[in-house]
Amino acid sequence: MNPLWLSHFTATSNIGRGLDQTQAALRQRRAGLVPCAFDTVDLVTFIGEVAGVDAVQLPARLADFDCRNNRLALLGLMQDGFAEAVRAAIAKYGAQRIGVFLGTSTSGILQTELAYRQRDPVSGAFPAGFIYGTTHNTFSVADFTRHYFGLSGPAVVVSSACSSSAKVFASARRMMAAGLIDAAVVGGVDSLCLTTLYGFNSLGLISEQACRPFDAQRNGISIGEAAAFALLERTPEHLDADAVLLLGIGESSDAYHMSSPHPDGLGARMAMQDALKMAGLKSAEIDYINLHGTATQSNDAAEGKAVAAVFGSGTPCSSTKGATGHTLGAAGGVEAVICALVLQHGLLPAGLNTRQLDPALALDYLLDNREQPVMRVLSNSFGFGGTNCSLIFGRADNS
Repeated sequence: MNPLWLSHFTATSNIGRGLDQTQAALRQRRAGLVPCAFDTVDLVTFIGEVAGVDAVQLPARLADFDCRNNRLALLGLMQDGFAEAVRAAIAKYGAQRIGVFLGTSTSGILQTELAYRQRDPVSGAFPAGFIYGTTHNTFSVADFTRHYFGLSGPAVVVSSACSSSAKVFASARRMMAAGLIDAAVVGGVDSLCLTTLYGFNSLGLISEQACRPFDAQRNGISIGEAAAFALLERTPEHLDADAVLLLGIGESSDAYHMSSPHPDGLGARMAMQDALKMAGLKSAEIDYINLHGTATQSNDAAEGKAVAAVFGSGTPCSSTKGATGHTLGAAGGVEAVICALVLQHGLLPAGLNTRQLDPALALDYLLDNREQPVMRVLSNSFGFGGTNCSLIFGRADNS
């Protein structure tokens, strides 16, 4: 594929607002997981809650979009000059030539949960101020973003569970390759709600502790929330050496089980191999892998087998979910931004909270930060139902 340029990018999660805070947290090995005290949730678990979301005020003209998910989206858009970069792209290409491609899993479910508490006791009707289409509706976050910027190009939401905001890179690339758009706002937003916390608890998948990816005693996920965005443009002739490029994308489906990965990670292996093929790279040319690494027994085991089959045991890798928690539909976007930071700073982040590596997984899993030159990285996002996506990013001076 022709590489695409991530001209601007940003992430907001429990470990920080924007790139500087995120990079500082990774360097300091600082996790943002805390005991759950969200809303009325009565569960013993750790979560990755973003501070200050409730204080965010949407512009009056966008009041119908008001919900936690869109407030978190706006908080993310305001970091690192990203909104200004999008407006500059509008001036360059035109509002109709910029697409919006965002991933989400929960969207604004919390708004519906709140509305249920306020139903009319006689009729059961929702409160008059509840608007499903601009809050709970999965498309809400993309619609909010395009209205916020005044964009009129294509708008797409991908909701494929944990791979949602990785797959948006593929959706945007296809539309750019078809000549339908010149640039794309890609990323993902997912926010905390009771449905996911109690839902994953009912499946026995949440940990009572901060999650421990690839640990021999791992016992479940820690749910987080986040917003991450990147502005994709075609690669210009001249770029700074540390500019970040999207080099390859691999997508696959396990077609195995709705809530369990293929035990040998066959779909995950296919996604990684296809990403390498699209990028024209060999496995030895990848310097770091950001693992999906949810800290469930089955997911980490399957991913470990898949990575070992494609890369062997010599490629440094880690899961950053020990820091951010599992941000579900936003995870692919957050981890794409973390990969961009790895390329620019040469800091491979340690997998936090992991105490004793699972001896059954033959990986070069990082328990401490490692500094080294990094030219190309791969990011894995594998969702419920076996919806898999692997992304390869590289520096402009070696791509």
